[in-house]
Amino acid sequence: MAKKQIVCCTDFSENAETAFITALEMAEKYQAKLLVIHVFPPVINPMSTDMGRMPPEEPKKNLILKLGERMQQEYGDRIGDKVDYQFMVLDGHVSTEILTFLNENPVDIVVMGSYGLSGMGLVFFGSVAKRISYKAPCSVMIVRDRKKIKEKSK
Repeated sequence: MAKKQIVCCTDFSENAETAFITALEMAEKYQAKLLVIHVFPPVINPMSTDMGRMPPEEPKKNLILKLGERMQQEYGDRIGDKVDYQFMVLDGHVSTEILTFLNENPVDIVVMGSYGLSGMGLVFFGSVAKRISYKAPCSVMIVRDRKKIKEKSK
């Protein structure tokens, strides 16, 4: 089971952290390149919701740069010299951007959490994991945090 490129999808949630640890271990074991991807979703128009949120004042490019810096801070030091890696921030609809990337690149496996953010994000990311697992051109590993599963079953 040779792996040359492993993709890890992150939204910086606890489940994404579990996915990152799993993907890093796999990349080390198979001496594969690790691609860590975060998708910057489209900003929802506050005029069409009652949430009262305002669109970010910073230009989108600055936000994307900050996300790249956050990826470096959260994951870069832990990867170090262990494996070849690359961080990528994609822009657009989350599952569509991930699937486009997977279709356009020679990826052996994608590793992602079973769900991400809480509240609506949980529903949103859960549907992302489901869509990726159905439509990806490569193997998909959906990981769960065993500690959380044990806590919920009590």
